[in-house]
Amino acid sequence: MTYFRRFGLLALCAVLGINVGFSVSAKAQAALPSPRALSTVEVDAREAPRGILKVHLRLPVSSGPLTLVYPKWLPGRHGPAGPITNLAGPVFHVRSTTVNWQRDPLDMYAFHLTVPPNEDVLDCEFEVITALRPDGAVNGLEAPRTATEALAILEWHQFVLYPENSNTDQLNFQASVHLPTGWHYASALRTDATLTDGARFMPTSLTTLVDSTLIAGRYMADWDLAANPPVKLHVVADSPTALQLSPQDVDHYRRLVREASALFGATHYQHYDFLYTLTDQIMPDGLEHHQSSDNRSPYRTFLDEDVRLAEGNLLAHEYSHSWNGKYRRPQGLATRNYQDPMQGELLWVYEGLTEYLGDVLATRSGIWTPEQFNEEMARNAANQESHHARTWRNLADTTTAAQLIYVQPRDWASRLRRQEDFYQESALLWLEADVLIRKLSAGKRSLDTFCQLFHGGVSSDPSVVPYTFDDVVNALNQVQPYDWRGFWTERLQRHRDSAPTEGFTAAGWQFVLNDTPSTMHRAHETDDRDLDWRFSLGMYIGDEGAVIADVVPGSPADAAGLTPGDRVIAVNGRKWSREGGRDALRDNAKADPATRAAIRFLVEKDDFFKTVDVHYASGERYPHLQRLASRADLLADIVRPRVVTP
Repeated sequence: MTYFRRFGLLALCAVLGINVGFSVSAKAQAALPSPRALSTVEVDAREAPRGILKVHLRLPVSSGPLTLVYPKWLPGRHGPAGPITNLAGPVFHVRSTTVNWQRDPLDMYAFHLTVPPNEDVLDCEFEVITALRPDGAVNGLEAPRTATEALAILEWHQFVLYPENSNTDQLNFQASVHLPTGWHYASALRTDATLTDGARFMPTSLTTLVDSTLIAGRYMADWDLAANPPVKLHVVADSPTALQLSPQDVDHYRRLVREASALFGATHYQHYDFLYTLTDQIMPDGLEHHQSSDNRSPYRTFLDEDVRLAEGNLLAHEYSHSWNGKYRRPQGLATRNYQDPMQGELLWVYEGLTEYLGDVLATRSGIWTPEQFNEEMARNAANQESHHARTWRNLADTTTAAQLIYVQPRDWASRLRRQEDFYQESALLWLEADVLIRKLSAGKRSLDTFCQLFHGGVSSDPSVVPYTFDDVVNALNQVQPYDWRGFWTERLQRHRDSAPTEGFTAAGWQFVLNDTPSTMHRAHETDDRDLDWRFSLGMYIGDEGAVIADVVPGSPADAAGLTPGDRVIAVNGRKWSREGGRDALRDNAKADPATRAAIRFLVEKDDFFKTVDVHYASGERYPHLQRLASRADLLADIVRPRVVTP
């Protein structure tokens, strides 16, 4: 898309009130506010390891009443997750005169003040205090932990205030950062000047600034993954040991870039930076941006094969968002600023399709084998099978209520609430759609065709093209005529016990449970440090503290009265251990049915101890896919690489 077409799109979207949020090329600089209107944000991160980030803002203003707002609705978080409670300040002043402010009585994110006469610059200082626990909230009002003694993750939404009712595309910001001595940094922001202890970045829109996380640390390594447009992998870790990616690991990511380009047929970024943080002190997570992604995994990701496998689809998922979620974005999520509420009813596309494509691309690029892809899909189906709340809560409601689901407690997820099922359940539905297109077109078309039509087109600079439910249906009909409106409406609105496994059957596979843990099941247990017995006894036990986190309705554990929060002390009279627990299940399976005893758990909760007998007539049960010899294997074709390795 040429500059003139992009500027025309920007003008049209401005009229419609749609946020397009792209980095502006040199030709388009005239469209930004004049240099006099430049805001600056300076972040002093030299005390980041203590959880203290100091901020100095300088904002162009006019005399008179002014309302400034702190970002509330955060892109990619799909909810009002701005960490306002960790703001220490603000303190406003013009020259040496302090300007008093008052918080809005209804909107806690808004600050009212009056700029003195004949003043056009407002200074503001505050601190951001981040959590010191690895499990700090990600989507609540509390800022999660984002720094350790050796590294830090800086998210610019924590460091800015801006005038209310603004279009953030039209606010011009220049950011700078000061870092601890000897630290390195990486970001999609382009460097304007190198400072003795950090950097100053090129001016950009507030939209692009907030969309450009920065990682920094004492130990960092970088790899070039592609040249045109340039793609880089930056990894920061708590020690140099964790940075030992093998040549095969790096090759997988180079293949990921090629496979994604082949899948979508075009790119919509000027450059792309994978930002990868490896630590056990920050909660694992991933957040998409248009020209980068903020990825966080355990310290031993590239040192432990199980952890590598469990984390294997993270970068593929977040990279896919550059096309699905950032370039093509649901209209309800394409807001003009961070105060306008987002509407998530199309998250089954934004997150669900990305979940599916991330797994597919992880396999096409060699991060996973085809067998591991099948195991991951089986595990996803088993996870969804345990969520019995689908009998009253349809998938559509999980998207509408995403802002609640992201912050709800994890306990009793299987019984009452569901979780973010618009990821995994929607992925199973997109698999079903992919298989259906392949069958109806006799193998001539697939979901790849849809991705090229809907997300690809002509390569361009970053831009946002919003879409609606009708747009998705119409594009699918262009790929393969079918009642796609009925297909998606029925699946989004239905209530039933079972997870959607029809895609497996149509693809030549059957979802089964047996007594052998799959490679991916073992990998996730290692990564999550848990014991996943949802498919046998019907409960999920955390390794640290051996606390039951969930109990599946109708399962043996549920019938026995076990409860999330129970801490397991012993099983069958033996002190609790994960291996001891597995032994108990294996012994139970071998026991004579006529004399088989209950599995006896000693648990503690609220300072009380109790013995609970769980009656169960089998052994370990784990999810798998089993081939149906009578049908063609379409899963093998779905994950087949599209690019011939040089």
